[in-house]
Amino acid sequence: MHRTTRRLFTAALAALALSTGAHAQEGRHARLGHSFTDDHPRAVAMKQFAADVAKATGGKVQIDVYGSAQLGAEDKMLIALQSGTQDLYMGALAPLSVRRKELQVFDFPFLFASDAEAAHVLDGPVGRKMLDGLAEMNIQGLVWAGGAFRDMSNSKRPLNSMADMKGLKVRVMQSPMALASFNAMGMNAVPMAFSEVYPALEIKALDGYEHPVVDMVANKMYEVQKYLTVTRHVYTPVALLASKRWWSGLTPEQQQAVQKAAEQARTLQRSLELKEAAAAVEQLRSHGMGVTEMPPAELQKIRAAVQPVIDKNTATIGADFAKSFYGELEKYRAAKR
Repeated sequence: MHRTTRRLFTAALAALALSTGAHAQEGRHARLGHSFTDDHPRAVAMKQFAADVAKATGGKVQIDVYGSAQLGAEDKMLIALQSGTQDLYMGALAPLSVRRKELQVFDFPFLFASDAEAAHVLDGPVGRKMLDGLAEMNIQGLVWAGGAFRDMSNSKRPLNSMADMKGLKVRVMQSPMALASFNAMGMNAVPMAFSEVYPALEIKALDGYEHPVVDMVANKMYEVQKYLTVTRHVYTPVALLASKRWWSGLTPEQQQAVQKAAEQARTLQRSLELKEAAAAVEQLRSHGMGVTEMPPAELQKIRAAVQPVIDKNTATIGADFAKSFYGELEKYRAAKR
């Protein structure tokens, strides 16, 4: 290589190194996407997360929060996260469950009996291992940020028995386990991105869907649904994730600050979710929805109907994983006895 050319090349490399170092020092102006309305507890928690990160990093890491699926449906945001075109995401992981089979465990009906049980498992070694397993998809798992039990709503009739569910066309999350479970209950399950659900209910392309009651209120589902049935059939956690590309551009100190802020946001989010869930059923009732609770005997019938699906999918998610997951649950239950 000519001496002058070599000097220019060396100078260019040095400039690039300085630029890269400065970029890592400053972090990146990040975009965080989720699908929840601005007044939803999860949206509130993410705004606080962004503020805490900015404060902890002296303004060097700035996060802009985009709610209400402004960056796309959850499956699209997760694809963008993996490619590094979106920096942060908070929401359900069901769209990843085809590739990460263990995530299908959250579609097992009646897996958790309480929010406290769910938090114990998610914040423990099994939950951490599940987040770390996303690394092979170019995702940095920060925390399981919250979660809620799901109930049924529809526009056709009150659901007082498993027989009343038969034939209802209902939206379920884009997960094979969810699809199989609701079909086993006698319903016609349709996997669909959440952003498409309201218009489908409005034009009667769907009869109903299942979702946490706080989300039903936030998304004004009482405008297109007449009946709520309290079933608490599935607990769906949501996670706060970062793209590996964005995460790798942070300094170790910045990564530590982001992780700490994520853990603080998790505490806030869960607290707000539990507080609002207690009032959400009455809010739906006040908007004209009929509210019933599925009788315990009928819930037992539903459990029996979906048990073969659970047995089959236990092998799908991995026997060893299932054993460790249920083991963590049993530890918590034993300590409470």
